[in-house]
Amino acid sequence: MDNQYDTDNIFLSRKEDMEEIMSVYESAKAFMRKEGNMTQWTGGYPSEDVILRDMEAGNHFSYKDPSTGRLLMVFSFIKGEDPTYTRIEDGQWLNDEPYGTVHRIASAGSKGGMLEKCLGYCAGQVDNLRIDTHADNLTMQKALLRNGFSRCGIIYVADGSPRIAYQKILR
Repeated sequence: MDNQYDTDNIFLSRKEDMEEIMSVYESAKAFMRKEGNMTQWTGGYPSEDVILRDMEAGNHFSYKDPSTGRLLMVFSFIKGEDPTYTRIEDGQWLNDEPYGTVHRIASAGSKGGMLEKCLGYCAGQVDNLRIDTHADNLTMQKALLRNGFSRCGIIYVADGSPRIAYQKILR
């Protein structure tokens, strides 16, 4: 894969970076609130425990700016079947082929292009990408469509709340 999105600087997150990781999540939450998304990522979500579980499973990634060393983006990327994606309503998946799922993506907000970096990294590992977002997260919905994702329907996360589900077939 070409390095257009600087995917070489994406790495498995480390516990010693937890304070900085949580700071990125707080920046993302503040951005969501500013954009009118008042209900996504509330009640302490995502918590350090959730991120630690992702780390222990080898599914949590970070991106540091190579010129400053600052953490600019974090996300979870899980290859394989996602239990919350088993049932989809008001639509259907584009295919039933193996896929990877992006969860809990967050940017520090200081530099653009973070979603594209994340997607570039993930695209190097799977043929299909799936992702979901909250109905109030209009910024993410627009960004996903701009990046070639198709809206597939509605899924329900662990707490039973609905999310808009998207998929992109890469090859």
